Amino acid sequence: MPSEFRLQRTVEFCETDMAGIMHFSNFFRWMEACEAGFYRSLDLPLISFVPGNVVGWPRVTASCTYKEPLRFNETAEVRLLIKELRTRAVIYVFQFRKLDAAGTVLPPVVAQGEIAAVCVTADASGKMVAQPIPAAVRAKLEPAPASAYTV
Repeated sequence: MPSEFRLQRTVEFCETDMAGIMHFSNFFRWMEACEAGFYRSLDLPLISFVPGNVVGWPRVTASCTYKEPLRFNETAEVRLLIKELRTRAVIYVFQFRKLDAAGTVLPPVVAQGEIAAVCVTADASGKMVAQPIPAAVRAKLEPAPASAYTV
């Protein structure tokens, strides 16, 4: 069962501020892109609109600590790790590392984020209600060892 996923992206000009540094808000966009890629790799829908089986993953917390900037045209790896798998929630850790010109991932973590997402469904009135993570999803998820995301 997977406990991690990796995605590589290059910082686009539109993602930067006037100094060519990736704007802090884009780290969150990259985290969500990595999460979506993770679910695609497991052949699972990130969100399902099937009547009677609506499933979504709203965020209840999101944070990011920045240690070094990412700049325009730099390529970075975003590594998703499952920190915790609860009855109704998944807590992810995201580590950002730069790649050198040869495509080698460099060791220092330049930013680390965390997102807690709760599994929800819609009740009869359409209101979101927390629900246990479906068995088909839970069967494909596994927490990573703490040593994998502790920096």
